[in-house]
Order: sequence, then C-alpha cells, then structure tokens
Amino acid sequence: MAILKTFKGLRPPVEIVKQLASRPYDVLNSEEARLEAEGNPYSLLRVTKAEIDLPEGVDVHGQQVYDKVVENFTTFINNKWLVQDDAERLYIYAQTMLGRTQYGIVACTSIEDYFNNRIKKHELTRKDKEEDRMIHVRITNANVEPVFFSYPAHKEIDAIVTGIVSRDQPVYDFVTDEGFGHQFWIIEDRATIDRVIEIFDKEIPSLYVADGHHRTAAAALVGREKRLHNPNHDGSEEYNFFMAVIFPDNQLRIMDYNRLVTDLNGLSSQEFLHQLSAVFHVENKGSEVCSPAGLHNFSMYLDGDWYSLTANAGTYDDQDPIGVLDVTILSSLVLDQILDIKDLRTSTRVDFVGGLRGLGELKRRVDGGEMVAAFALFPVSMKQLIDIADTGNIMPPKTTWFEPKLRSGLVVHLLD
Repeated sequence: MAILKTFKGLRPPVEIVKQLASRPYDVLNSEEARLEAEGNPYSLLRVTKAEIDLPEGVDVHGQQVYDKVVENFTTFINNKWLVQDDAERLYIYAQTMLGRTQYGIVACTSIEDYFNNRIKKHELTRKDKEEDRMIHVRITNANVEPVFFSYPAHKEIDAIVTGIVSRDQPVYDFVTDEGFGHQFWIIEDRATIDRVIEIFDKEIPSLYVADGHHRTAAAALVGREKRLHNPNHDGSEEYNFFMAVIFPDNQLRIMDYNRLVTDLNGLSSQEFLHQLSAVFHVENKGSEVCSPAGLHNFSMYLDGDWYSLTANAGTYDDQDPIGVLDVTILSSLVLDQILDIKDLRTSTRVDFVGGLRGLGELKRRVDGGEMVAAFALFPVSMKQLIDIADTGNIMPPKTTWFEPKLRSGLVVHLLD
C-alpha cells in the first residue's frame, strides 16, 4: 500500500507567492524562462533554471549553472523568501482551469514505493535528464519542485478534502496570467492527518506518476545514494521521502498531444493520401478546423485542408493496452510505415504540440512552412494510463499532456 509522510514545508510569504511560484523547469526553454522572470527577483526560475542569471549561451548543464543554483537557493532562504513551517504537515493544493477544479494532497512519498513499483510509471526516462535533476537535488539538498501523482479516487479522502476547503480559508489564493487559479491549504489537525495517511497505507494500493517521471526518478535515486553513504541509516531520514502532489484520478484531465512532420518522405500529397486510404477511411473536411471525434479517429491538416482519418478495423488491437492507443496506431500506420520515422525520441522530422495551444497551433506551423502536415489525436484517458501502468507497460513518447501544470515554489521539501 502507498506510504505518505508529513513534512515541514519551506514556503513563501503570502505577499510574494504569486511572483515566486513558477512553471515547472521542463515546460520552458532558457529564453522563455529569462523573459518570464525578467524584472522579478522572486521567481523560482532563478533556482530551477539558474542559467537565466548568467550570460546567454552558457552550458545549462555546466558547473557554473549548478553553482548559481546553490547561490540563488541560499539567497531565497537567507532573504526569507522561503521560510520553513514549524511543524510537519500535509497540505492541499487546488488548481482551477476553465471552470474545473482539481484538489491534490501534498505529501512526501516513499523512495521504497518507487523501487518496489507501488509508485507506477508509464514512461521511460532518459539517463541524461535523470542525472541533471539528480545534480539539482544533490546540490540543493531539497525537492524544489513537486512531482505530479494520481491515486484511485476514494470517497472518504474526497470528503476530508471537501470539509477542509469549504471550512478554512486558503493560505494562498491567486490567479496566474494565463487565467489559472491556484489555492493552497495547510492541514493542521493531527487526527485528520493521521486518517489520511492511514487510508493510503491500508486502502490505496498504488500511486501513479502523471507528470514528472525524471524528477521522480532523480528524487528516488538521490535518496538511495544518501542511504548508501550513511552508516547510521535507520529509514526515518528525510531523504527516504520526496515531495508529490497527489490527485484523485477522476479529477484529472489528459489533453491531446499532437504530432507534426517536416516532410512526406518524398511522396506528393496525393500519393500520401492514397497510401493513407489503404489503412484509414479518409474524408476531406475542407478548411474548417476538424477535431478528432473519438478513439481511433484522427484529424490531419495538409495543404490548407483538414481531413478525418478513421483507422480501419483490423489495423489495431483493442485487447493490447499499448496497441489500442491512438499514438501507437498513428506511429505504426503513418509515421513508421509511410513516412519512415522510426524513433520518435530522436527523429528531427517530427515535432509535438500539446496542451492548450490547440489545433490552431498545428495549422499555424503548417501554413508557415515550418511543417508539411499535422495530426491531431483524441486524448488518452486516465483509465488507459492506469491500465498501462498496472500491466507494467510503457506508453510511447509524448502521449500524455496534463494541464494545468503544477506551480513550483508553493512548498519545498528539504532532505534533512
């Protein structure tokens, strides 16, 4: 069963929380981060992407950047822009987007659960990205950014959370520039805390990584390193745990994660459409934006027109948790067999657009000549994600996109 633990969070004063809270390190490149943090000394991007305080062109994985991380993190603490709570707590973090609110419990989770697969993954991680985040955890001795987990919805936990948020005022309550609401509560009642931990310990068999596979791996691996180097290790040390925000699965929404290609592998548009018609029912929908109607139906934008592509029966396996995914169908039938794009992780001929950018972004990039064709996919469901994680399978690259993203900096977990 899933282990949760309280912790003494390191949190910003209310007066600067909106300025300090930032988007996760991996949704912004260095240039975007510089612009976002410009004129704002409180932005946590100065810790999570410290290259923004160094000359442009600096090696983002160089020692100079890591030294700046430590310097800036120390400044945040010394200036009391991050202040540690006086007691161990659990927290609640609510996000509101387009009228929908999701409520997550902020807690420490166990590195043992990660290594024993009670924290279940659905994506592969890259060693270089793991190592970058491991260095960040080592040098800050902290989980500066939370990871994004899910759990099977539980009525009593729902009732506990509802009671707290309806009764108590949040300690943080702000709306970001993109219009997303962020609220944060502290759970102080010890009996409530103990009951939440007990429910997870006795009734929640697994947690699921929704977003942040590399941060999760890095936190667990650094915790194991610290364990191996501590001759007096007894299992109670703070490094045995890492910070997560854990949402019930029925509150989460996965958004579409779409594909664009730079060329048609030497085919003319008509030749490409002809080959598509062998495995899809193809309909020209004209110039009006066309969204996928459901599973196994795709939208394609090519030469100023939108097309509906419905995979023919027999071209996929609904009994295979990976084969049934639309990303698998598109990758196999189109990207691989027709366009000869074999590896989505390394190919420079394919790109990805997810989240709120929408189908208009696909049209813009094709019309601008940067890309030749775009494919929109029906979003993966949480049930599909959980089924894949439970069966030990791995989703293809760039399958899930969660919005809204967690804001980093509402709370930080120190490892000692």
